[in-house]
Order: sequence, then structure tokens, then C-alpha cells
Amino acid sequence: MNTVPSSGQPEEQPSISDEQLEALLREAAEGGGKGVPKEPSARARMVTQRLREQDEAAARSGKRRWGRKPAAPAEPPGWRTGPAWQEMNGTAARRRRLRSAVGLVAAVAFTVTVAVRPSLLLDPLSGSGTAQAAVPEPSVLPAETAPPTAAPGTAAGSGLLATPEDPFLGSPARNWAEGADAIELPEAKAVGGMSAKDVELALRRTKEFLVATNLDPKVLQGGRPSKAMALLDPKVPDMLSELRKSLRKPSEKHDPLGLISRFDPEQVRLAGDVVKVRGHLSFEGGEPGQVVVHADYTFVYPLVRPGDEAETVARTIVRRELTLNVADPARWIATEGRLAVERYQSRTYNDECGVHDGYLHPVFPGNSPTGAPPSGNPADPYDRTDPMSKLAEEGCWETTRT
Repeated sequence: MNTVPSSGQPEEQPSISDEQLEALLREAAEGGGKGVPKEPSARARMVTQRLREQDEAAARSGKRRWGRKPAAPAEPPGWRTGPAWQEMNGTAARRRRLRSAVGLVAAVAFTVTVAVRPSLLLDPLSGSGTAQAAVPEPSVLPAETAPPTAAPGTAAGSGLLATPEDPFLGSPARNWAEGADAIELPEAKAVGGMSAKDVELALRRTKEFLVATNLDPKVLQGGRPSKAMALLDPKVPDMLSELRKSLRKPSEKHDPLGLISRFDPEQVRLAGDVVKVRGHLSFEGGEPGQVVVHADYTFVYPLVRPGDEAETVARTIVRRELTLNVADPARWIATEGRLAVERYQSRTYNDECGVHDGYLHPVFPGNSPTGAPPSGNPADPYDRTDPMSKLAEEGCWETTRT
């Protein structure tokens, strides 16, 4: 707000009274500034009081600052007294005062709004928040009970960069269920000479194995999958010995990632504590005295790099199919309630090719892969329509989206 410098001459009185000016201010506030405070803030009143005391002390001492003329009162103009400037032309003065009153109300309204929601001012500068606010929160999809008939369409927010606050932005997984709750058990019933209670136990053990190998925070951070290994039947030793060997000395031939999702904690960490999950369980009777459980699940992991101030988010997607069985110890050489792995397959997306160190290595937006180039056809990691047995192509796939 501009002011006229002091000239040492007596001040000309306003062309309208203070009461008229206050009325104009009230009318302007009621017309375009509902909810705008009529009084200054407590901080403003404290500053005004301090400045007045300084001016009164200076006036009593008769001192001048740096040889200048005595300063005008330090109370900011317009809080209670209206604009400080004077006009010779009364009509022009009234018009200008009205415009200034409206401007003052708008300025106060903006200040109050920014105080309540500072993100309105900061978001355009940071590039965050505004885009996400335009993407509504999705409703969670109902549980999958059978293979889908089509791949998910374009997700809301596609093309926008994910953030640690919204790590699944632009991904179909944004409206998937999360964590262990996404693995729902079908209703158990007796099959293959096994009771409904036996089947329920087999389903529960399968879920525990999926959680221990794909969702356990310690395992995801590179830890040993001890809980998963404890679920495997020690009387079927081949699977346990192979898993131990792959963890001890991972290689292309002995790779723990076929069963386990884990990341190098020195290179990446989860962006938050949510992993999105989509899939289903089914079961059938096997040989007499066996129940066979089929699991088909996709896991979506959002990741950031330690020390990355920009907190760029990458997503690695893993799809797994497992066939497990639980056998009756009275009929088979088996441990009650323990799992035997009959078959397993996995596919990983947005994972460095040609790296076999026992960890998944995501490629971040704006970075080029450092491993071997993809050898397979482009693939959609969210397309769950075909069983993995039909996806016979081996190698490393270019990912169409994450």
C-alpha cells in the first residue's frame, strides 16, 4: 500500500468521515469476504503496541534517527483508521478508498486461507499435492475369486509421478487391497479324503507362507525367511536344502527370488509400509489323503532410495503361482500341518535384468537400466488373465507400465 511522505504541513482531513469509511469496509467485507476477521490478529496488535511505545519514547527524548525528520506513527495504516493517503478530489478519493477497502479484504482473506492451508501456496512451487488432489481416492476392489477376463484399464492419475504420500498413483494397484488382508481364504470343505478342518488348515498355512515370503518386513529388507522355512515339511528335504543354498550363495541357477521377494537395504527401502496385493486361492483333492492348494498372486512394491531428497518412487511388481499340498501323516511320509511345494513360478517386472545376487533391483524413473537389456516382448505386469503356464517365454521382460 502506497503512502504520501510527510511534508511537515498540517494533514488535510479525509473527504469522508471515519464512520463512513468503516461502513464501506464492512460492506466490502460482507460482499466478498465472508468469514474474514474484522479485527487484526493478536500478533498484529502486539506489534502495533510495541511500535507505538517506541514512537512515544522517541518523542519524549526529542531524538531523531540518522538526522531524518520524525517518523510518522508506526501503526500500520488501514487496520482501524482506513487508508492513510489524502486526495484533493473527494469523488476520486471515495472511489479509491472503496477499491482499497475491497483489496484489503481480499488480502486478509488470502492470508487467512494460506494460514489454514499453506499447501495452496507451496504446492505449485513443489509440484506436489495439486496433481494428487485432482485424483480421487479409489474404492477397494472386491476380492478376486477367479482369474480375471481382462487386464485393468488405464489407472486414474496415469502419467503422474508417484510420491511417498501416494506411492501407487497412476497404478491399477491403487484400488487393490493391501497386505495380508488381501489374501482371503475360500470356504473350506472336505476333499480327497481330507476333512474340512484339514482343508482349512492347508489354506491357512498357504496364506502364512505367502505372507512370510512376500510381505514380511524383515524379509523384504533382505532378511532370512525363517518363518517361511519353518512352514515347509522337513520330511520333504529337497525344497529346504535348495532354498538354503540359494540364500547362502545366490546365482542364476539357484535364485531365492523364485519364492521370496527381498531387496538390498543399502540400495532401496519401501516407500511406507503398504504392499498392494491381488489374487486368489483355490483347492482340490489330490492323491487320497492330500489336499492341493493353488495360489496366484501379484504383489506391488513401492520403493525409494535411501538419501534421495527428491524421494522418487519406483514400483516393482512380482506375480507368483504356487502349488502346495498338505498330506495326512497316517497315509504319507509327511509332517502334520506342514507344506510340500509341488510347483512354483514367478515373474518380476521393473527389475534389473541379468543380476542374480538374491535381491530385486528396481529401475527408477529417469534412470536407465544398468543390467542386461530386456530380451522378451513388452508385458503388462497387471494383466492376470492368463495362467503363468501359458507365459512360457523366459528371460527378462520390458514393462509397459508400473
